[in-house]
Amino acid sequence: MQRMNELAFYTLAGAPRTPRDLIAEVQQAEALGLGSAFISERFNVKEAATLCGAVGAVSNQIGIATAATNHNTRHPMVTAALAMTMHRLTDGRFSLGLGRGIAPLFDAYGLPRIRTAEIEDFVGLMRRIWRGEVVVGHDGPAGKYPLLTMGPEYREHIPMTFTAFGPNSLALGGRAFDAVVLHTFFTDETTARCVATVKRAAEEAGRDPASVRVWSCFATVGDHLPEDLRLRKTVGRMATYLQAYGDLLVKTNRWDPKVLQRFREDDFVSGFRGALDGLATTEELEHLASLVPDSWLAPAATGSPERCVEKIRGQLELGCDGVILHGATPAELGPVLGAYRNSRPASRFDALPANPAGVAARG
Repeated sequence: MQRMNELAFYTLAGAPRTPRDLIAEVQQAEALGLGSAFISERFNVKEAATLCGAVGAVSNQIGIATAATNHNTRHPMVTAALAMTMHRLTDGRFSLGLGRGIAPLFDAYGLPRIRTAEIEDFVGLMRRIWRGEVVVGHDGPAGKYPLLTMGPEYREHIPMTFTAFGPNSLALGGRAFDAVVLHTFFTDETTARCVATVKRAAEEAGRDPASVRVWSCFATVGDHLPEDLRLRKTVGRMATYLQAYGDLLVKTNRWDPKVLQRFREDDFVSGFRGALDGLATTEELEHLASLVPDSWLAPAATGSPERCVEKIRGQLELGCDGVILHGATPAELGPVLGAYRNSRPASRFDALPANPAGVAARG
């Protein structure tokens, strides 16, 4: 099966019943030719290090990335060891992916909110540790550490991925990371703007813009799925994003904030406790659909498999280097992947490595 390294999926999308589901998902993904498996982290049965090891153990070809974990929930040496272990376990298919986290959740857990300078400092530390350097007396935004090293015998480059949203994060991704993952439900205009910001920041940092891969995170919910499931994966997912960081999503897409205000003031929404995509009933999701404009849900691959493929190709034409088919299992993506393979551009993506943050081979 030819690998389609420009396409990826999130394993255990949403709220899984059991983490063991990823075993079948990853095996199906490899059989279907998907290029990478991205791993999101939640503080329940989706702890990233455990899931990474499981994916590495049951796969042979697929790329793997955390998208994302947070740098301040583990000691730097623990994170460095996680990445090096995965790097060696998978023969270089792993990318350590970081993100800022959800501010209200961090506040609730007593974790400090993450600043740009901390992440950039942390990336520098990881690069040095993996190169076999002995870091002595580090005192920077990422913290104070008397000694950080795993020994001079380690001389590796492990690609790093950043999940970015606002302009500062996008610029950081371009100058310091090997790949950037955008957010779901970005409009075409926002996606093109984000790609340009990443590539420009890379060039300004003296890097080859083509060496920083930008991934669109694109909701893929075809009409072959049951209607109630489609509703959960579109309206439910959007409503959950609006719960968690609606202001940022609305600002980034330059949407009308009054719509968000009406959504939040709705009696059902304001009184709901928990994630709407995981807990709301079909009837409640139908109510939510009346609060969310169709235009906000439009940036997604929906309709027939062929129509989904057109929308996916549109993300690549906007400048993205790859598309994460978000919110669906490999089995649910089967018809879409079949249609995509039948019309896949010959040789366009042949140079892309399995590692989702790896640099394409030069001809």
